[in-house]
Amino acid sequence: MADATTTTTKSGVWPLIHEQRRKVGDMMATLTPEQWDAGSLCAGWRVRDVAAHCVETQLMTPARFFGRYLGSGFRFDQFNAGGVDRHRSESTDALLAEYRSSAPGTNAPPGPVLTWLAEALIHGEDMARPAGKRIDTSPEVLIEVANYARRTKPLLHGKDRSLGLKLRATDVDWTAGEGPEVSGPAASLILAITGRRPALDDLSGDGLETLRSRIS
Repeated sequence: MADATTTTTKSGVWPLIHEQRRKVGDMMATLTPEQWDAGSLCAGWRVRDVAAHCVETQLMTPARFFGRYLGSGFRFDQFNAGGVDRHRSESTDALLAEYRSSAPGTNAPPGPVLTWLAEALIHGEDMARPAGKRIDTSPEVLIEVANYARRTKPLLHGKDRSLGLKLRATDVDWTAGEGPEVSGPAASLILAITGRRPALDDLSGDGLETLRSRIS
């Protein structure tokens, strides 16, 4: 079982974000045209839509965020959809190039820096898994994101879904919570508590049906 320590400073998180984005970009470079247009694990979005959303995040600044959020009428779903629509006519080669060129930056919407590490991991898996691809995420990143996702209520809702459950990763040294156990690979635990039903197939334990009931 792999072990990892957690990173607590902003300066320590950005290198992990850049590492994870690089790995996601390498995975994206292997996708076929059919895989780019296939449905992702992110409900209602194709793989290319998730990629466009990630590009938007990597190019975002607080000022741009507030301007566009105001323009969406403070509707987060519409705000996100507008970002995807800005890339609707681009080729997948252009999307990949934009993803890679923006990945090393430190631009971000307002919010905790761990949010962008979680986004890189989760959206990377959203794109990779339907295509049967694997991203070799480091134990440190998995633990950081598992801790973050489990305590986050807005947007990810990991706090609500994991309430009263013991989560145990079988591939890294991570356990959190008390109650009926749900165990499995760390990435699958993260995906499940952030609402991805297909990830439940990788999990087991007495608490699995409770977790399943919390994912719409």
